[in-house]
Amino acid sequence: MKKVYITAAMAALLLGSSTLTSCIGSFALTNRVLSWNKQVGSKFVNELVFFAFWVLPVYEVTSIADLLVINSIEFWSGNNPVSASTKAIDTDNGRYFVDCDGKGYTVTCQATGESFRLDFDAEKQTWSVGTDEESYPFMTMIDESHVKMIMPDGDMRVVELNDEGLMAYKAEVCSGMPLLAMNR
Repeated sequence: MKKVYITAAMAALLLGSSTLTSCIGSFALTNRVLSWNKQVGSKFVNELVFFAFWVLPVYEVTSIADLLVINSIEFWSGNNPVSASTKAIDTDNGRYFVDCDGKGYTVTCQATGESFRLDFDAEKQTWSVGTDEESYPFMTMIDESHVKMIMPDGDMRVVELNDEGLMAYKAEVCSGMPLLAMNR
């Protein structure tokens, strides 16, 4: 009888240690349900739906699924299966498809089939843009209020993340590109 309890305790300990991998995770499924809830209607309707989802255990189920399965997949593989999606965006220049795979974005023009990739390197805190052949960094996070942005000449310049810093960056970039300067 004592061996059964010890075996059950060891199995529970092993199961717990394999699923609780010290990964907080992004809780993408729960956040997706919450984001949908915020768009339902007025703040009163949103609150009623929020309360109903707690009573009907929608949030509880999504939180447990995120905690035990989806966040573990994200931790071990580096990809969150819920975050992958494709969105169609209609612009004056045509329709574009934005495919999110959890690590970055692929933007494809429907009319021409041309595409480019936006990737984020978490270690370097850098966003890059490119094609299958080449990739170029265009923004690196420095701290909460500064980034390095690419300039028209290819150099990287520190930009302060406030209204003045963004306006100065836009003015400098537009002055280096005559077509953009005319359209300001």
